[in-house]
Amino acid sequence: MSMQDTPQRNPSLAVMAQLIFWSRWLQAPLYLGLIVAQGVYVFLFLKELIHLVADANTFTETQIMLMVLGLIDVVMIANLLIMVIIGGYETFVSRLNLKEHPDQPQWLSHVNATTMKIKLAMALIGISSIHLLKTFINAEQMDNDTIYWQVVIHLTFIVSAIAMAITDYIMNKSIAVAHAHEH
Repeated sequence: MSMQDTPQRNPSLAVMAQLIFWSRWLQAPLYLGLIVAQGVYVFLFLKELIHLVADANTFTETQIMLMVLGLIDVVMIANLLIMVIIGGYETFVSRLNLKEHPDQPQWLSHVNATTMKIKLAMALIGISSIHLLKTFINAEQMDNDTIYWQVVIHLTFIVSAIAMAITDYIMNKSIAVAHAHEH
């Protein structure tokens, strides 16, 4: 192939490609904002925990159970934030280079956009489950329409997660078949 046959890259296209590639860094402040939100959840958790411990003798067993479920809810939302912060940054912005770090989360070694979606869907189902359990424990105080819509939303999360998992399975199987035909 001679020099004339080599396609020349348009300099303005090269600059645009670099700009598009570097635009991923615009997401970094978003992840930093989520870290701040994580701090707010830590503050909320500690405030609720102190309230639970300090006034435990004034609460009924049901009230304590609802407060503990509230604490679990905060933890699950914090876990969701961590998955989005670490997984999203690693997937869409830049590598964290944690290969040898002893505290690297196990799930991070095989994270991609699809696994992130499924993990986030599972986290949302967990959070929704906690809210639904709180609703059922406190059902006599709740409006039937509220209970109905919480169940519908929860079931929608479950169906969506199953649909994503099936889609992921089909896509992975199709890719495996395509690779098998190449070899």
